[in-house]
Amino acid sequence: MNLPSLLAAMPKAELHIHIEGSLEPELIFQLAQRNGVALPYASVEDLRRAYAFSNLQSFLDIYYAGASVLLHEQDFYDMAWAYLQKAAAENVIRAEIFFDPQTHTARGVAMETVIRGLSRACRDAQKIGVEAELILCFLRHLSEEDAFETLEQALPFREHFIGVGLDSSELGHPPEKFARVFAKCRQQGLHLVAHAGEEGPPAYVWAALDVLHVERIDHGVQSAKDPALMKRLAQDRIPLTVCPLSNLKLCVFPTLAQHNLRELLDAGLCATVNSDDPAYFGGYMNANFLQTFAATGLDAQHAYRLARNSFEGSFADASQKQRAIARLDEVFATHVV
Repeated sequence: MNLPSLLAAMPKAELHIHIEGSLEPELIFQLAQRNGVALPYASVEDLRRAYAFSNLQSFLDIYYAGASVLLHEQDFYDMAWAYLQKAAAENVIRAEIFFDPQTHTARGVAMETVIRGLSRACRDAQKIGVEAELILCFLRHLSEEDAFETLEQALPFREHFIGVGLDSSELGHPPEKFARVFAKCRQQGLHLVAHAGEEGPPAYVWAALDVLHVERIDHGVQSAKDPALMKRLAQDRIPLTVCPLSNLKLCVFPTLAQHNLRELLDAGLCATVNSDDPAYFGGYMNANFLQTFAATGLDAQHAYRLARNSFEGSFADASQKQRAIARLDEVFATHVV
């Protein structure tokens, strides 16, 4: 089997996927029609043309506009189910899915509506071979008080999500801003992750680790600027959920060939590949693998390491991880590149 075929065929886990960022223009228009929501775009093609971003903030502006069509439990189910079907087709066998409840509760949508719709899709994903779990993310451009309120609204549905994260505009919103709410989440037994070191400096990664006590860093590519931080990440096997096509689209790297994924792997970090907001950034999991490997010259050994890292870095239990890695080993044992 050649390398592109192997990348597509190997089982993998996705640890950095914003479910609202999987909302394709076709589904946005379908839901807008179903719910009577007026869109400022004349057609699907018109909306696709608007997907031109110069930085994280310009992306977020259109991202929040797209989410305006999500009003009912079935809308959230349909969005998640569309993603999970794509994931299954790309041999993603575990997905730990971010969702942004504040994006919806601010519009008057009930927390229960959001969580029950997404959770139902995650349960149904078992039928198509995907283990799917939810991670509630706080929007960092909002206040910690707002995050506390969101947590209180979500706790009655605690059994439906496994962790919390921190996303949205990074610059100017350091992890320390959310120290107390993350401490409360830790008391609740929730897994902790946070976006850090995408556009923000290595100092944000340090703070996510030492102030928020996260188990995983989302993005983290700016860590390469700090040798002491790289050593810490490698020694502690802190997973980084790297999103190459997102980094390219948001100009974190000028070209995919200049991406530092190889540097992270060579330094012994538990780096993984993920799609972030695939409807907006030009590719789901396999596109991220295929385009990044083509641009950087990574090989089958890197592919194995990235896939294995994705299972090791997941919040699956030990037996689930063992089964997933056994499946991965089987694919590599039977297909020589």
